[in-house]
Amino acid sequence: MTVSESSDHAAVSSLSSPEPSPWSHWVDQSCQMVEAAGQWRTPRTFDALGTSGLLDDNPTPVISFASNDYLGLTSHPEVIAAAHEALERWGSGSGASRLVTGSRPVHRALESELASWKGSDQAVVFSTGFAANLSVLSVFGSKGTRVFSDELNHASIIDGCRIARSEVVVYPHGDLAALDIALAGAPGRAMIVSDTVFSMDGDAVDVDGLLDVAARHRALVVLDEAHAVLGPDPTFRADVDLLRVGTLSKTLGALGGFVAGPRRFVELLVNRARPYIFTTAPTPADAAAALTAVRIVRSAEGRALTRRLADLVGRVAAQVGRDGHPSPIIPVVIGEEADAVAASGDLLVQGLWVPAIRPPTVPPGTSRLRVTLSAIHTDAQVDRLVRALAALGLGMPVREEGGRAS
Repeated sequence: MTVSESSDHAAVSSLSSPEPSPWSHWVDQSCQMVEAAGQWRTPRTFDALGTSGLLDDNPTPVISFASNDYLGLTSHPEVIAAAHEALERWGSGSGASRLVTGSRPVHRALESELASWKGSDQAVVFSTGFAANLSVLSVFGSKGTRVFSDELNHASIIDGCRIARSEVVVYPHGDLAALDIALAGAPGRAMIVSDTVFSMDGDAVDVDGLLDVAARHRALVVLDEAHAVLGPDPTFRADVDLLRVGTLSKTLGALGGFVAGPRRFVELLVNRARPYIFTTAPTPADAAAALTAVRIVRSAEGRALTRRLADLVGRVAAQVGRDGHPSPIIPVVIGEEADAVAASGDLLVQGLWVPAIRPPTVPPGTSRLRVTLSAIHTDAQVDRLVRALAALGLGMPVREEGGRAS
């Protein structure tokens, strides 16, 4: 073997059996920690258009009670047609950020429609709702600001607070009296940030009360309305600076996020928000789908879909002892993780996909089934869900009236 061949052989041997790196050891340990805690997760493939479809490789369809497509607009023919038309006109991507060459006429039209819908001066669209919250918190949570955040706020708000340069005060969930007291001692500028509907419990904030507290302390209010398809619906008032954050991917059935508010506030986001400046613009197809969806929501058809959703929510919520529940997110709290996972599995055997939510997403001892409803769920599908929950001891006994569960 020549010197060259020997060197090549040594190089190949080194590549074929490298020493374990410090990173591979750390990654393996981290994975084992998640597995040992019983919290290992993997995505599941759902082949569906609407509420029913095939889960993973199972050939038997299941009904999903897990989606955030609250009005069923992801499968609305007009929304799909608008996305197709945008694909034909502008292609599959925007090609650049909004401040370079990524802005299309449909982005401007969408922002105008969103501003009108939310009763604001102006709106700006982001690639996701997560990016919208990161943008608001990083721009307005500047040095000299104190941010007051509800303890059950969404992860995107929590992460936005983490990257803000401001002090963050976490106040007890929905406790406006505690918030009022905390604000009284706040120096400088104050910002209150809260979901309007909370994603795991489906409960709603007292918006009017929160705005009253903000007015007393001249605080900026940031409200994340991602799940507020049934309200509450805040209005802009002269004595409160208000930014309304929303998503295009739930009620509107597309993808993206937005912020609506006073003109100069929105202009500042356009000029300082890094997730806006340094991210490729939302695709024209997503923007066109969202634009059509907003117009549907604001129409007679949209109002009918919202009433239908509210009726379904009322029916299921009453069945599980939550009369007057304000949102299509209906938690059925079970307690222990294993029991929640078992209940979810029992429902899946019956063709009903209702995920178990457990720590760290919710506190220990509050593992639950998280039922989410859509306006396009049929009466027969909801009947099946109600009966199945009752059979597991998770709802009121079902009475049969005219061949239908009630």
